[in-house]
Amino acid sequence: MSEVRYRVEVMHGVNLDQLGRRDPLLYGTLTLPELEHQIEEDARPLALETGFFQTNHEGAFVEHLHSLRGQADAILLNPGSWTHYAWAIRDALEIAALPALEIHLSDVENREPWRRFSVIRELCFATISGRGPDGYRDALRQLREELDRSERR
Repeated sequence: MSEVRYRVEVMHGVNLDQLGRRDPLLYGTLTLPELEHQIEEDARPLALETGFFQTNHEGAFVEHLHSLRGQADAILLNPGSWTHYAWAIRDALEIAALPALEIHLSDVENREPWRRFSVIRELCFATISGRGPDGYRDALRQLREELDRSERR
């Protein structure tokens, strides 16, 4: 088992607590606790410690972002539909000033037109969309690489 080197906060937004009940063709069949367990298992060999947060309240999401300075090294976030309009979340992510990766279970680029716009994308070093739960494994690898690059600078 790898020694923990970095802490990654995994943030899930609105309706993600309903995984397992939502359209399985878009979101898969895992529940949120099952997804978080998989993320935790995938993070361990990368020497990443994961913390998890989910809320259906935009203000709580913002407050949690505000609290991350000094508590996390990076953020992996799926704000759900807030991605497309929640400017307060964008501002809070900017204030957090941590490396961030935007992730979506479904392929937002090939869904409804309103889902193609992200208010947080320009603040994230990468976006992963449409790979289902496996996208989180790829996201963790990319976060680890970004953290290593940042440390060398």
